[in-house]
Amino acid sequence: MTDTAQKTKLNWNSYHVTQGDERAPNRAMMRAVGFQDGDFEKPIIGVAHAQSNITPCNNGLGELAGHITDAIREGGGMPQVYGTITVSDGISMGTEGMKCSLVSREVIADSIETVSRGQSHDGVIVVGGCDKNMPGAMIGIARLNIPAIFVYGGTTKPGHYAGKDLTIVSVFEAVGALGAGKMSREDFNEIERRACPGNGSCGGMYTANTMSSAFEAMGMSLPFSSTMSAVDAEKATSSADSARALLKLIEHNVRPLDILTKKAFENAITVIMAVGGSTNAVLHLMAIAHACDVDLTLEDFERIREATPVFCDLKPSGNYVATDLHEVGGIPRVMKMLLKVGLLHGECLTVTGKTIAENLADEQDTPDAGQDVIRPYDQPLYAQGHLAILRGNLAPEGSVAKISGLKSIKITGPARVFESEEESMHAIMSDQIKAGDVLVIRYEGPKGGPGMREMLSPTSAIIGKGLGDSVGLITDGRFSGGTFGLVVGHVAPEAYVGGPIALVQEGDTIELNAETCQLTLHVDEAEIERRRQAWVQPEPRYKRGVLAKYAKLVSSAAVGAYTD
Repeated sequence: MTDTAQKTKLNWNSYHVTQGDERAPNRAMMRAVGFQDGDFEKPIIGVAHAQSNITPCNNGLGELAGHITDAIREGGGMPQVYGTITVSDGISMGTEGMKCSLVSREVIADSIETVSRGQSHDGVIVVGGCDKNMPGAMIGIARLNIPAIFVYGGTTKPGHYAGKDLTIVSVFEAVGALGAGKMSREDFNEIERRACPGNGSCGGMYTANTMSSAFEAMGMSLPFSSTMSAVDAEKATSSADSARALLKLIEHNVRPLDILTKKAFENAITVIMAVGGSTNAVLHLMAIAHACDVDLTLEDFERIREATPVFCDLKPSGNYVATDLHEVGGIPRVMKMLLKVGLLHGECLTVTGKTIAENLADEQDTPDAGQDVIRPYDQPLYAQGHLAILRGNLAPEGSVAKISGLKSIKITGPARVFESEEESMHAIMSDQIKAGDVLVIRYEGPKGGPGMREMLSPTSAIIGKGLGDSVGLITDGRFSGGTFGLVVGHVAPEAYVGGPIALVQEGDTIELNAETCQLTLHVDEAEIERRRQAWVQPEPRYKRGVLAKYAKLVSSAAVGAYTD
């Protein structure tokens, strides 16, 4: 058979390792793991998953992979299962270990690309849960550009205490409340015990649920799959359905880059704005776009923000969790409402083999009566999106602010400068921060951290102390999807490369104005230049190992902090 003819078969790629007398040694090894005579003509599909008991986000992924492998075999394919890594943001938060979180995105992408390219897979299906699993998977999928689909491990259900729903952010905020004397030790202990009731990713519209929603909007996951609970039976069913969908993608030779177009990214951004998603989506979507050779910029986010209202009332700044959204129509309902008013590209292809518009044809285009998780389009929580791109002499390459749930989206005050997250946390907990202050946490960027730690501990402590509406915070690090408040992250250029944030001094006046999208250091330009000339780059914090390699390779946060 000619090479051209072979490429029309379902084993279009794996035949390189299975066909011909010279591949007998290859087949011999594959027989040892279950292949039989008739299996070498079948498509071989990589099943990558991040099963781990490190975190509840990933604790059930191996079971879902089992449902997927069964469905692949039933559909005439041969699964090859392999693992990838995870780092729990919630557990590493506030520690040195958090520097490995964003790094794990690149390791996950590299591992998926390495295995499925190395084994000549005909397709790949990835099962992920925690925050970096998803963008890491999609970067790897884009690089491979073999038929692929992403399966989300599912969200956790909320915990409950004293008549309120709880998430992991409830515990972070309780730390500040306890420290401020606003919460009893008994309530504090009960919130800790009840916040995470079982398997699944953090329950609000935090980074995991934001990225799963984005992937559904982009067409890389099945409809409704992004807001399912990890422990409900429909998650196993959807996982098996995803495997069947992948076999059809292989049959019709539909590749990720056929789906991951500029319009698909615009659909994802629009949905993220409507549901009030995480600032991390900016970083991750830009890195995925880079892997796809799609020209996505910060200006695209700002353009879409101005046109898209926030009409879903979801945590952290709202009242409900992802399972509540699922019960009232999930992401398909949100997408149909956006499609109705012309804010989505309905012609975009998806992993179902149908377009967005075709997938949504039978979906209702108005929210259900008697609920307020999804509001009517013309009665939104906010008339414009919540992820604002700020520039100015403090962030000439850009920065990202989350402006939902605030009484005011601007503040001008004295800089309180900290060279690390730990320094700032000590100041907050010891009541050194006052209303009107603007905290500057620097040398936490992609290169300087290295690893661009999330600042959920200090931002939650600020909320818990009752200062959420009166204290600003800017950083070259980033924020958890659970963060809200007067906060600006991804400040670029970062301090470690001599960005203006490195030149701020204690007591300088900083203006954070999300109304005009400006982040301004009110210091004379001549004085800024004098400081620039005197600035000396600090020694790298890590000189060997994965963090040192990452620091050498990583790009600016303004373009996604990618490493290739």
